[in-house]
Amino acid sequence: MEFREFSAKTVDEAITKASLEFETFSENLEIEVISEGKAGFLGFGSKPAIIKARKKETTASVEEPAAKEEPKAVKKEERKEVKKEIKREPKKEVKREIKTEPEQPKEERKVPERSQEEIAEMKAEAEKFLSGVFKAMELEVEIKMDYKAAEGNLDIEFVGQDMGILIGKRGQTLDSLQYLTSLVVNKGRQGYVRVKLDTEDYRNRRKETLENLARSIAYKVRKTRKTVSLEPMNPYERRIIHSALQGNRYVETYSEGNEPYRHVVVKLKNR
Repeated sequence: MEFREFSAKTVDEAITKASLEFETFSENLEIEVISEGKAGFLGFGSKPAIIKARKKETTASVEEPAAKEEPKAVKKEERKEVKKEIKREPKKEVKREIKTEPEQPKEERKVPERSQEEIAEMKAEAEKFLSGVFKAMELEVEIKMDYKAAEGNLDIEFVGQDMGILIGKRGQTLDSLQYLTSLVVNKGRQGYVRVKLDTEDYRNRRKETLENLARSIAYKVRKTRKTVSLEPMNPYERRIIHSALQGNRYVETYSEGNEPYRHVVVKLKNR
């Protein structure tokens, strides 16, 4: 299969377009990034991201089954026995548990009041841990922190060059760093502190990409009337998909599978 060219605002969106076009997951595609694109300033000088993609070729050697000799004649009694055995076997019903995630409203968590001394201590612990990680990676990164007292969140932003290394594939590296930093900050502390890591506005860009993906998938499901299963996502990203399609008149969503392979399914509503 020949490569086809796709363009979008970001590489992620271009890959999403390719996945939709080929009707498969991105892992099943060969992808070449031609241009990562450029945001520009106030819309001027912006350039789209361009990729080339095609389905991966899978070669499987299948041995031709040996020719089976057809029985010349089957007695009537034997045929009756076979029919009886088939009738005796009960048909098994496979039940699939469907769980929609966005339906249940979240319980409001109580945010404990923290002193300026405790907030400074949290920031120092997070900075010490992250600085050690960046030193080991030989990266020069400026760390900016802001504690949101109302939400009980510690927002951390990274500034520097080559921040794509810290983001990783679909934000996996950033998510891992966020998880580890959360463990460091919350160790021996009363009341949970939600740590949020971001760089180059990746979180908002990823949210926008997922919302666009959700709308594209919904249109595809409505048009083809076929159910579509998305790639495995973390709980935060699954909630974005659910929320984006919650008010859609034509499709509904639910999650199935076990972590870390739990994924969103989009299907046509029964009308």
